[in-house]
Amino acid sequence: MQMSDTRQIAASPAEVYAALLSPEVLEACVPGAQDVTGSPEEGFEATVVQKVGPVKATFKGAVILSDMVPDESLTISGEGKGGAAGFAKGGAEVRMTAKDGGTELSYDVEAKVGGKLAQLGSRIIDGFAKKMADQFFTNLQTALEGPAPAADAPEEEKKSWLKRITGKN
Repeated sequence: MQMSDTRQIAASPAEVYAALLSPEVLEACVPGAQDVTGSPEEGFEATVVQKVGPVKATFKGAVILSDMVPDESLTISGEGKGGAAGFAKGGAEVRMTAKDGGTELSYDVEAKVGGKLAQLGSRIIDGFAKKMADQFFTNLQTALEGPAPAADAPEEEKKSWLKRITGKN
């Protein structure tokens, strides 16, 4: 399974790069992460709990960062074993470019699964992998930018719309 995407983050390439090297940020960004320890030089150990279709598993694995060009790019490779559920492995090539006062982050992801997980079918696995990658980079964006202020706007619009109909303040 392969996919690519790009997103704009309101932080400098140096801040984005530093965040990708931090075990605390990685733990906050990886969906289902229970524990992430280690360093960029030696690699990270991670425990992740995930449910894929009917299969729920705890994956224990390693993440290695390579091809590191400070503030520009890096490659993230990981492999996790989920016991009877099987295994998952994959990687992402991540590139950061200064753009519009922030960072344009683009990534190419490749993922593979085996064991019971592979029996679920490619549609379920591909959808799950895309959701995991999207969630990771959304969490990274939130960690760097803070929560989106626009979350309150729809509620305000509802209130003003309701006020107009009822005529009450």
